[in-house]
Amino acid sequence: MANNRIERINDDIQRVLAELLRNVKDPRLKQGMLSITDVKTTPDLRYAQVYISALSVSDEKELLKGLKSASGYLRRELGSILNLRYTPELQFKLDKSIEHGVHISRILDSLDIPGEEGGADGQDDRQDKDDELG
Repeated sequence: MANNRIERINDDIQRVLAELLRNVKDPRLKQGMLSITDVKTTPDLRYAQVYISALSVSDEKELLKGLKSASGYLRRELGSILNLRYTPELQFKLDKSIEHGVHISRILDSLDIPGEEGGADGQDDRQDKDDELG
């Protein structure tokens, strides 16, 4: 039952932080598209790892510095919105899973797999046979 509570808290933190990130004035956070992919909170609610996916960001180190500098503001606002006994300390980490998926997709698209073109020809052959029978 405690796991369900932690999962709900993680979802709430993710939702609220996504809204709060839009209001942060730091130019380091405005350089690309940011999205929060996951939040993992410790069972004692003292720490939360926030996984950020950043697309079209030129300098990831500067982005992390901007997030770290804004973490006090984000934590304070998070505590005022969510009624938790402890507001977790936010630790931001970059999530590379989307970039990794795009990379794998490009590799798969570039493969020359024999028989793919035959699938379309096989369709035409079947149509020709249906025409002969009918």
